[in-house]
Amino acid sequence: MLRRILAFQSVYYVVTGTWPWLSMATFEAVTGPKTDDWLVRTVGALVIAIGLALGMAAREGARSAAILTLSAASAAAFIAVDVGFVLSGTIRPIYLGDALVEAAILLGVAVASRGRD
Repeated sequence: MLRRILAFQSVYYVVTGTWPWLSMATFEAVTGPKTDDWLVRTVGALVIAIGLALGMAAREGARSAAILTLSAASAAAFIAVDVGFVLSGTIRPIYLGDALVEAAILLGVAVASRGRD
């Protein structure tokens, strides 16, 4: 189960991280206008990097503390950013959809990391 969760998180991160690189116009149409496109793309590149590492871990069946920490901490960080900045009115409520996906990932990793893959 953990391998499937990590694989999903990997694909989700690579796709969402790539989106502003492929089409900033459609990204902003959904998420709202951004002030600094370079910063959006920088975050996207970092999300891709995390996604690639998680994908490799899923493929190899890795379940080290480092991988579990990367997975859980990334999801938790996105939840905090999404919820915090939506509540402050800085970003659009569409980001709460991402927070839900991240929460599902976090819960899945917590449950799956306790058992055997």
